[in-house]
Amino acid sequence: MVNAPRYIFIHGSCHGAWCWRDVLPKLDNAVAIDLPSHGADLTPVADVTLDRYVDAIVLEINKHQKPVVLVGHSAAGVAIASVAERIPDRIARLVYLCAYAPKNGEALHQIRKRAKRQLVLPAIIKSEDGLSYTINPKLGAGVFYHDCPPEAVAFALENLGAQPTLPQQTPVTLSAKYDSVPRSYILGKDDHAVPPEEQERMVADWPAVDVYRMQCGHSPFFSHPKKLVQILSEITGG
Repeated sequence: MVNAPRYIFIHGSCHGAWCWRDVLPKLDNAVAIDLPSHGADLTPVADVTLDRYVDAIVLEINKHQKPVVLVGHSAAGVAIASVAERIPDRIARLVYLCAYAPKNGEALHQIRKRAKRQLVLPAIIKSEDGLSYTINPKLGAGVFYHDCPPEAVAFALENLGAQPTLPQQTPVTLSAKYDSVPRSYILGKDDHAVPPEEQERMVADWPAVDVYRMQCGHSPFFSHPKKLVQILSEITGG
């Protein structure tokens, strides 16, 4: 489709562009990127900041002439919000997928700590230097992929990498620039990583028309890729 929106997909903690493998073929005009130190990107963990995440996303956006639809999964919600603050005119819409949607001055780890149910915490293995963490594969399947096909679970567990901690400890600065960008939220009603009630809290003051709910866990790009694409097309009209 000539007028199809350009989607740019941003992965969450410990993931990479690889997690969108079942979604990209279903869209005519989409790309996924690796954030610094994730996937095939070799940036040292110690060098990764939230600003470097934002730089990487902006670099991709600037490859495209028209404003893009920026889709952020999980922890990437903080990064896409920061991108919208920096270049609001280059973004047609933000889409938060089972994601952390920050308010001004919040850091991801602050949002996560507010949850009464800490579902992901038991699966986290912190590095000795404190600069990153990884996911215990024995617990990760139940947290991230409990409703996904076995092949996809195996694929994901083989590809999970280290997550730098600094980007998740960095507060965001959001102003009227961010508020000017249209945004939608796709909520996972059976999410075992970001509790659904916390997702509901984050969008409690959003217009109801901009909140979509899926009967899915934390990784609908593996469990329900067709349905996810249908919702994205409904959101964007593409």
